[in-house]
Amino acid sequence: MREQVFLYDTTLRDGTQGEGISLSVDDKIKIVKKLDEIGVHYIEGGWPGSNPKDMEFFQKVQDLQLSHSKITAFGSTRRIGVKAKEDENLQKLIESGVKVVAIFGKTWDFQVIEALKTTLEENLDMIRDSVAYLKENGLEVIFDAEHFFDGYKQNKEYALKAIKVAEEAGADCIALCDTNGGTLPHEIYKIVKTICTKINIQIGIHCHNDGEVAVANSLSAVQAGARHVQGTINGYGERCGNANLISVIPNLQVKLNYECVKKENLSNLTSISKYVHEVANQAAPSNQPFVGKSAFAHKGGMHVSAVLKHPETYEHIKPELIGNSRRVLVSELSGQSNLMFKAKEWNYSIDKKDPNSKLLLEKIKEKEHEGYQYEAAEASFELLVKKSFSEWKEYFLLDYYKIFVEKNGEDIFSTEAVVKLCVHDEMVLTAAEGNGPVNALDHALRKGLEQFYPIIKNMYLSDYKVRVLDETEATASKVRVLIESSDGTEKWSTIGVSGNIIKASWLALVDSVQYYLMKNDNLIKVVSNKKEEQFIGLNNH
Repeated sequence: MREQVFLYDTTLRDGTQGEGISLSVDDKIKIVKKLDEIGVHYIEGGWPGSNPKDMEFFQKVQDLQLSHSKITAFGSTRRIGVKAKEDENLQKLIESGVKVVAIFGKTWDFQVIEALKTTLEENLDMIRDSVAYLKENGLEVIFDAEHFFDGYKQNKEYALKAIKVAEEAGADCIALCDTNGGTLPHEIYKIVKTICTKINIQIGIHCHNDGEVAVANSLSAVQAGARHVQGTINGYGERCGNANLISVIPNLQVKLNYECVKKENLSNLTSISKYVHEVANQAAPSNQPFVGKSAFAHKGGMHVSAVLKHPETYEHIKPELIGNSRRVLVSELSGQSNLMFKAKEWNYSIDKKDPNSKLLLEKIKEKEHEGYQYEAAEASFELLVKKSFSEWKEYFLLDYYKIFVEKNGEDIFSTEAVVKLCVHDEMVLTAAEGNGPVNALDHALRKGLEQFYPIIKNMYLSDYKVRVLDETEATASKVRVLIESSDGTEKWSTIGVSGNIIKASWLALVDSVQYYLMKNDNLIKVVSNKKEEQFIGLNNH
């Protein structure tokens, strides 16, 4: 029988203290629903005594029908010299309508004297009165022992006395906090192990990541006896963040055999990580452990060959367990195994003995030497493979393009592009204006193609990145252009490299359009005007 570890998520409160993280009330409600779906036991919604937004959240969240999670309100012990029943902060906790509260109190004598500017005894009274008052009002109380590990190392008698007072006052759980994030795993284990012999209620752990060991510290605490783990989704939090529950959960459940969530909910970790990144408007790190795009990505040819035979050779768990998937990258480090794996993804068979596979591999290496990077532009790579191993269908060919940039007045610039294409043996000449040369080219290309391929109206450019490859060459250096496109359902990336930024952009742009047409070939109904040459929207140039 697996031992249960209770998860306490503080993304909506502690997580929002991270730089660049801000969540509206509606954002918080959305995240609550997702956390409840995977079975998080406690969700800390905020501090109702600190701002109107958090109070609004607690009002709205009462309308939700949650299946697993308990909503928790956060606050502090009573103020110095004020009775608990008269403390505004404690009253707000009660008024929030929750059944569980978490209050923090000082357990480090240094903090009591220097930060609170009060006596050690008064601090103990603040803890005792606050916990007792909240319990009198029928609430489940979690006492967050702030700065506990620093305090214990400096004055263990006082730190222990502070949490004993909370226990005696009726606290249901005591969460030991590594507030400054500087304690190491072996220290956490030793201290938590000791505390578990002296405290008779549930012990929890709350770690910050300033030493980049918050996850390791949380695991050590559980191994030492803690059964309540606090953290945030994706490790959001003040300074360097909090313990990342997305990593804590699979480490505890898959590797250490504890019960955190139902087994079937483990596979939702990748999707909830991405969802919270999206709601918080944060870029998801590709190398995020367990759930990142690169977490199970393999690049070296020998690695790929081994993984295809036995995945455990270079993977610590099965990616499917947490909802991720294996990826094989293609680069100058690739071997034939990489090509075969990628081809299999696209339902295309490559024979190892086929000389074209070796030629393709050499071509990839040449391209990467020029500055191409196909691991970031898999749509361009798929086109390269298709052109090398199958009868490639050219949807259009470029005859020429021209760019006109004109400065009118002091700050007014206009940009026009003229593009001449051959589409199904018909010549098409188009012109269009745009916000810069790439945008103008995009508009002109679309204008020329939409009459033949109306489906192209569904796709659009969603991201555009330029990187200088050799900064020592200054303005004469090569550039790499990455274009991400979307049709509202799927996204794909293409690449172009050249010493001319317009050409590099054009190469990536053309690949993007060709890829979309290839993927939707069965939906294409070609419209042909059967004229020798079409002039569409062409100004007098």
